[in-house]
Amino acid sequence: MNIIRARTLAGAVMLLPAFALGQVNSTNQGYLVIGPDFNVVTAVGGTLCVRTSDWTPARAAAAKACQQCTPDLCPKPVAAVVPPPTAAPTPPPAAAAPARKEPEKLLPQKINFSADALFDFNKAVLKPEGKAMLDDLARTLQGAKYEVIIATGHADRFGSASYNQKLSERRAAAVRDYLANKEIPLNRISATGKGKSQPVTKPGDCRGPKSSKVIACLQPDRRVDVEVTGSK
Repeated sequence: MNIIRARTLAGAVMLLPAFALGQVNSTNQGYLVIGPDFNVVTAVGGTLCVRTSDWTPARAAAAKACQQCTPDLCPKPVAAVVPPPTAAPTPPPAAAAPARKEPEKLLPQKINFSADALFDFNKAVLKPEGKAMLDDLARTLQGAKYEVIIATGHADRFGSASYNQKLSERRAAAVRDYLANKEIPLNRISATGKGKSQPVTKPGDCRGPKSSKVIACLQPDRRVDVEVTGSK
């Protein structure tokens, strides 16, 4: 060992805790180790493991840090013997699986949409949330064959009969036209209005003159019914 190397090793040893100098471990026997895992101590630069006086090539080859310290002394890996492949037996032809019958798509017979959810009060232009509701209905109806789809508009008791009749028809037509734009055949959709002739509320349910409270009470009467018949 030359003087420079000896000084380098001496400096590395002085940096180690005192307990590491006297430890012997078969995992890295022949090297100066430190810590509970007996890690090999390297000299300055990390390229040379610090050897002890009992270092031998055989111990270096058996050390856990062999590849780190003396890769040229490490045992060469033995190539595994791979047996020649054997021909796999030809499996018998699989029996054809029976055709899976798609379950029948059940369609709603009648859906009641609150007119207040589809339109602003006293309006017949669909609101964004009303369009979203009809989008869900259109997705439900995809892939089904229809006999008929009927959109029927209704109004509450406030206003004249002729006014409410026209309002209910405009709202039913708005629903029909929107569904037609969702690739539902227009000739399978009809729109009709019943005005205020078919209320859901009872005559004594919402008494009093027109007010916000009474208007809210009459909400079930303001609706658009969508009736669907058909099967997949």
